[in-house]
Amino acid sequence: MKYPKPFMNKKELLAMGIPESYLLRAIATPGQTFALRANPANRTSPIIFDTIGFEEWRLNDARTQGKAKSIRTTVA
Repeated sequence: MKYPKPFMNKKELLAMGIPESYLLRAIATPGQTFALRANPANRTSPIIFDTIGFEEWRLNDARTQGKAKSIRTTVA
């Protein structure tokens, strides 16, 4: 997926058609390094995504889900 900017906020990614639940899951993933608050001291500060790191996570997540799906279908 191509992103217009190297850093985008959550609203911009939502406007691209990425579901909010998917972005929230990405933010909550333990050990992720691609999403952070613009001002960590402010709870309402916008969340900024490093789109390169987010895309790597998204591709890895898709592979992981595919593997889990194949394992789930092969066990009787």
